[in-house]
Amino acid sequence: MGLAFSNEGKARAGMGVDCADFDNSGKPGVVITNFDNEMLGLYRSNGKSFDDVAMQAGLGSASRNTLGFGCLFFDADLDGRLDLAVANGHIDDTVRNIRGNVGYAQSPQLFLNQGNSKFLEVAAQLGGNFAQSKVGRGLAVADFDRDGDLDLLLTTNNGPAYLYRNDQLAGNRSIRLRLIGTKSNRDAIGATVRLYSNGQIQSRQVRSGSSYLSQSELPLTFGVAHQEEIERIVIAWPSGRTEEYPKLKSGKSYQLTESKGITEM
Repeated sequence: MGLAFSNEGKARAGMGVDCADFDNSGKPGVVITNFDNEMLGLYRSNGKSFDDVAMQAGLGSASRNTLGFGCLFFDADLDGRLDLAVANGHIDDTVRNIRGNVGYAQSPQLFLNQGNSKFLEVAAQLGGNFAQSKVGRGLAVADFDRDGDLDLLLTTNNGPAYLYRNDQLAGNRSIRLRLIGTKSNRDAIGATVRLYSNGQIQSRQVRSGSSYLSQSELPLTFGVAHQEEIERIVIAWPSGRTEEYPKLKSGKSYQLTESKGITEM
């Protein structure tokens, strides 16, 4: 499938992994964090296998000197495009004695999706000491303050956890969906939701795991920029049932129960 080796045909020391439709193509892509001097792997589906597009996307050079652990796709700025966060930290606390440009503690990274599968690293612009070097390991996402945008929890090796609150400044809106299965499993693991809005189709899947030793929240968050009404969402439940809901309002949270309908939370 094209995932086993780098473009140079070399095996890499993968640590974290996440899977999502990061280019709104309707096909899942994969990100894998690797050892320093190996770079992130960003794999886009060509329909039959995967191509590593990390260099073209702007992730390769930016991650060459980092050792990545946790990673996840999420819409940090709620513009309808999935961004990428990465927790970095070396495994050798004496590595700087060997390679002067690589440290044990390393800055986490946030890559904003610019569209056309291009990403821009913006950690230094975020404030809150986000870019401060840490021995990063786990990384999870959740809207812990229930304001509609997604916040980050980062764990470190022999150190504290860091909880970063996301405060939106652009006025972008979101819609949040909590799925409950009846014929499917109760947590709706494996359900896929497609959102249609403003000529764009976004897709998310309810999943457990991913990243590195981490579990993000199960509710799904879609960024819709300044759209106030969503054209429709379509849910493909693990049971095989498909449900469609038209004209939902953004800025809201909804609970969708399989075969029983929708309620505002």
